Amino acid sequence: MSQKSGAVQPLKISVGLSAVVLAVTEEEPKVLAIRSARSDDALPSGPLEPNHRTLETGLRAWVEAQTGQKLGYVEQLYTFGDRYRDPLGSDLRSLSIGYLALVSKAGDAGVAEWRDWYRYFPWEDWRGGRPEVLAKILSGLRKWAQAASTPAEKKLREARVRRTFGSTQLPWNDEPVLERYELLYEARLVSEAHRDRGQKGPWPAEVIVEGEPMAADHRRILATAISRLRGKIKYRPVVFELMPPNFPLGQLQATVEALAGVRLHKPNFRRLVEGLGLVEETGQTTTATGGRPARLVQFRKEVLLERLAPGFRLPIAKL
Repeated sequence: MSQKSGAVQPLKISVGLSAVVLAVTEEEPKVLAIRSARSDDALPSGPLEPNHRTLETGLRAWVEAQTGQKLGYVEQLYTFGDRYRDPLGSDLRSLSIGYLALVSKAGDAGVAEWRDWYRYFPWEDWRGGRPEVLAKILSGLRKWAQAASTPAEKKLREARVRRTFGSTQLPWNDEPVLERYELLYEARLVSEAHRDRGQKGPWPAEVIVEGEPMAADHRRILATAISRLRGKIKYRPVVFELMPPNFPLGQLQATVEALAGVRLHKPNFRRLVEGLGLVEETGQTTTATGGRPARLVQFRKEVLLERLAPGFRLPIAKL
């Protein structure tokens, strides 16, 4: 059917399913990534097909087909549909429904690989103190703020930098991972911001190269998942989805630290976990941690019926 002059063209849409599959191995947070010698790392993903009964069953099918990984805990994150998801010139708007999936063991993943998520976001890991890359980031953001077209816009940009990356008045907040990435993207301090606009590398010297890019907007999807998980561990016991059935308290603390990217005060953390009744004794011990035997505990499922928000209020250690 012909279109009348000035009529709005119908939008052509495709729907994809993308999975952020997370595990913690040897005290490091890992994300399942599809590796390719010809392109950036990508999340397991695939299109929604007519035979998929639900969105989630479609997602599980794609992840298992691409990585061999069977998923346990899964929750929907967000629907991503930025115009630059597809190459320039495409008349197809691609929507991707992102999911967060947690597994307790980073098993064999076929052609995929478990990658440390801090290789994509090195500025988010404060376990060893203030990340060195922050100096370069803040320098670039100051230039971006100075380039504002009006004094009012400059002031807004400076406030946004303080709010997302902290300052002497506003300490580091582990949760706004997505907001930090979006700010770097807007200031064109990550390579995706240049790539998505059709610019060819090598990128300008001011581009932050310490964080590896990902295909399409997959680094944005991963940032959304990290933000969601960092917030959620403080009010829901989702961290136990990443734990084996029995574990020492030291392993639980290391897992929470890996996810939050900060060090926790050990005595306060243990008092918090035990005081909230999140775990119970198994009567077993392990010597795998080195030194004297460590007692093994397990998640106490009854806590889900006792409180509305059985999570962790993180007792962050002073650096």
